[in-house]
Amino acid sequence: MPFRTTAIEGLFVVEPNVFEDSRGYFFEAYNQTTFQENGITCLFLQDNQSKSSYGVIRGLHYQLNPHAQSKLVRVLEGTIYDVAVDIRKGSPTYGQHFGIELSADNKKQLFIPAGFAHGFSVLSETAIVLYKCEALYSKQSEGGICFDDADLQIDWKIDLSKAVVSDKDRQLPPFKEAVSNFEYQKK
Repeated sequence: MPFRTTAIEGLFVVEPNVFEDSRGYFFEAYNQTTFQENGITCLFLQDNQSKSSYGVIRGLHYQLNPHAQSKLVRVLEGTIYDVAVDIRKGSPTYGQHFGIELSADNKKQLFIPAGFAHGFSVLSETAIVLYKCEALYSKQSEGGICFDDADLQIDWKIDLSKAVVSDKDRQLPPFKEAVSNFEYQKK
């Protein structure tokens, strides 16, 4: 299972080895030992799944310490554009984002460590997204950043005039006003 580093320290694209034959396919989506051998040592405690239609943008979300969540994101059906924003104060990539197309077809996954805001847009008619979380959900620890923050300049790969965004997500603060208690720790 290849782990590909990104330009932002801590983010990894996981590309599982897929075995296909006339019956279909098989792949190992997660193996704790393999992840640990590649430096990802978190213990996942919760799985979340969502179904959304074209144009939906979910995010940018995170949980503050002490309930911060690392996430492993993958798509079971359809295609999304997945985005992670570095919110670790002191990081050389603070305020920068990484985006990648994840789909049921390409079977890629994105590992997002704690200290990042996360969101995605749906590029297909519908998409089912599954993500493993390192910590349990904690309402009092919720944090977020407005998806269309001008300073972040995220290209969500959809026509924003057709974006479907929850009222809650539309009310999230801009990056400069978002609360973050994450500090960068050089590895």
